[in-house]
Amino acid sequence: MKLWTPRLLALAVSAALAGSAQAEIAIDVINGSEISLEGLMQADGNWFDNDVADLNAASPVGNDGKDSEFDMRRAEVILKGKGGRFDWTAGYDGKANKWLDANIKWKLGTNYVLAGQYKQPNSLEELTSTRHNDFIAKAMVTNLFGVARRVGVAYGDDSQNFGYQISYFGRELTRNLNQGQGFGGRVYFAPMAETGNILHFGLSAVDFDTDADTARPRVRPDADQATIRLVDTGNILNADRQRTYGLEGLWVGGPLKVQGEYMRSRVTRTTNQQEWSGDSWYVYGVYNLTGETWGYKAGLPTTNLPDNPSSGMWQLGLRYDATDLNDGAILGGKEDNLTLGVNWYWRSNFKFMLNYVKVNSSKYVSSLRAELDDNPNILEARAQFYW
Repeated sequence: MKLWTPRLLALAVSAALAGSAQAEIAIDVINGSEISLEGLMQADGNWFDNDVADLNAASPVGNDGKDSEFDMRRAEVILKGKGGRFDWTAGYDGKANKWLDANIKWKLGTNYVLAGQYKQPNSLEELTSTRHNDFIAKAMVTNLFGVARRVGVAYGDDSQNFGYQISYFGRELTRNLNQGQGFGGRVYFAPMAETGNILHFGLSAVDFDTDADTARPRVRPDADQATIRLVDTGNILNADRQRTYGLEGLWVGGPLKVQGEYMRSRVTRTTNQQEWSGDSWYVYGVYNLTGETWGYKAGLPTTNLPDNPSSGMWQLGLRYDATDLNDGAILGGKEDNLTLGVNWYWRSNFKFMLNYVKVNSSKYVSSLRAELDDNPNILEARAQFYW
């Protein structure tokens, strides 16, 4: 895979640049199915102003221990077919060497049956397309409790103002990644669902078997390239199942979007040992300085193209997110982060992002017999090309 992925990406980039800027490359129509190619490439840089822990400590994955880290974040190629009663998709990330969405959808009006690998229905931010995430790193709650892609089968309905999905799932398609059979569901209601005027509410729940009877809730400090987690429960042994409930809300008024989520998760155990519960949440606002707004489709916000492609679309964003992993004798720690972001969408294939993250964390350290505060600062940048 490593040998041919760069060549495939180079060909896809050349094809996209050769024509007019667009969201996808049309390939052919076969038996009424429109075949297209999509792609996403992201290159990230992180600069760490450490407090106590070395957030970029040397690791086997290539981090060199310096105060800055640069790497390709994603290199995705996705083949899609749309038309008639069936839609299908097959995607692969050449950077992570893993399968993305690989599924087929049988459309029954607004209802559908979905089979294969797909994102599970329990996180508004995770379900939103990665290319249009409003901040470089997803919020802590998403990285902690979002189940993301698993192989399974689902049934749902996506009308304009109301929808739901119920899902049964197993492991990831790529070997040696996330495992554990379970089920989940999400329901949403949007009393206002017009472009530029959106009000959305949602509820979700997932319940799954823990992998190897062990659970370990932990999360990076809103920095994808950090090797250290400032909050970490450690291994919770004899874990049986993990169940997570989520609340989500979204409001769009013209050029302003406000979004938030709350999740609470519980790990049950096969013995009489203490169970564990923790929670996490975020709220953020994004303002389009150039006046554009957002659309809405199938229970998710959609990002519009710049009104003026040559000057692009400029956004300002502010996010607050918090996590509490302390429960009884399991002291995973607390963390709250403030993220300030600037995004520039240029034409319809390029996006540039700059984030500043102020981290505040506290965790009990047994060797000190005391709480240890660790409050670093992080600067992040991303260059993105997509089609």
